[in-house]
Amino acid sequence: MKLKTKIQLFSSVFMLLLLLIINTAIYFMFYKVQADSELEELHAHTESVMSALNENPDVVEKELLRAFLPNDGMIRIVSEDGSFLHQLTKRKAYLEQDSISTPSEIKKIYTTKKLGKMAVVAKPMIWHDGEVVILEVTKELVALQENMQTLLYVLVIAAILMLTPTLLASKMLSQFLLKPIHALIQAMKENTTAKHWQKIDMDHRSKDEIYEMEQTFNQMITALEENFQKQETFISDASHELKTPIAIIKSYAQLLKRRGLENPEVFSESVDAIHSESERMQHLVEQLLLLAKNEVDTTREVMDFSAVCQGTIQTIKGAYHRDIHYQVSGTNNVYGNKNQLQQIVYVLVMNAIKYSETPIDIRLFSEKNQVVLQVKDYGEGIDKEDQKRIFDRFYRVDRARSRETGGTGLGLPIATSIAHAHGGQITVESNLGEGSTFTVYLPKK
Repeated sequence: MKLKTKIQLFSSVFMLLLLLIINTAIYFMFYKVQADSELEELHAHTESVMSALNENPDVVEKELLRAFLPNDGMIRIVSEDGSFLHQLTKRKAYLEQDSISTPSEIKKIYTTKKLGKMAVVAKPMIWHDGEVVILEVTKELVALQENMQTLLYVLVIAAILMLTPTLLASKMLSQFLLKPIHALIQAMKENTTAKHWQKIDMDHRSKDEIYEMEQTFNQMITALEENFQKQETFISDASHELKTPIAIIKSYAQLLKRRGLENPEVFSESVDAIHSESERMQHLVEQLLLLAKNEVDTTREVMDFSAVCQGTIQTIKGAYHRDIHYQVSGTNNVYGNKNQLQQIVYVLVMNAIKYSETPIDIRLFSEKNQVVLQVKDYGEGIDKEDQKRIFDRFYRVDRARSRETGGTGLGLPIATSIAHAHGGQITVESNLGEGSTFTVYLPKK
């Protein structure tokens, strides 16, 4: 069942039930008021008959009773044994009604098959001979039945008149609500089949929940488009970077196959080149896997960043035997993933080691609400134009030197993505021939 049908069906059924309850209440309340009014009127008429009989003992009872006889009713005088002393009516059908024998006053409304609604009032009284008799006045509620029939017609017509605009309003409401949903569905279909990313036009729209849904959808499409473009760029760059070592390995393998067995120098050169390019490919793949892992690992905790830096620097110093000066001041607690933050330190220190031969200065300190890590080397420095691109994936300032040092162009992009994921950033200051200073800013916890 479509949502449009559900909205119309729900609103129609709800309104129908509501009208049914209200109209039923109106019907029975009106009936109760009218019936009570008829009974009170008949009771007053019976009191008048009784008073007339008591006040005019010399008048013939039958003639007196005839004067009070209702047009649609009957008057009876019933003795104690159930016989009728007097029984007056204009319709013989009333005579078929059973008499009431009761020591107390009764007034009620009952229903008969032939005559419909009947009202009866029975009051005991003392007859002329001292006998206790029952004065019974019965009246057919013709006006009440006609009024109730008319009221029923009015309520049914009113219900129909109220249901019609309800159906039209529910149809208009469903169209109003479903129009943006249909646009959303169409945009989803186009996004799954077309090559472009389709968004929803949100101009001239009230800022309701559907507007928020469309806004969220557009934000999601923007994020998906960016991630898709990043993925395409990543795959393209990775394929390009892997293509070069594969081509070199293939070329040396062919050379080795043609001349390697005859020429020891060619054999040795080919094996060394194949081994070197294999290690470079392994390093590249490891960097790619590390980059993917950093993007999904979200486990974080409060930690002392100075301890993270100290441990990483000590490990690098022991492995490469380089002169590294580490200076720390203040409290430097951060909230983050320990392995990822270690990777930032590792990338920056290793870059300083690769591109300089002199000692490296590292400072860690607090500045306002930030923890600042500075890694300074005294190498050849980076050109101003290259500084704008060194944080892009696979970009290398000097590809020939990067090949010698094992660079892949992924270290700084990895460190940058980690810093951004932690709410921080990495900047660089460098002059040619004077060295470079990389600065990491992280929010202080």
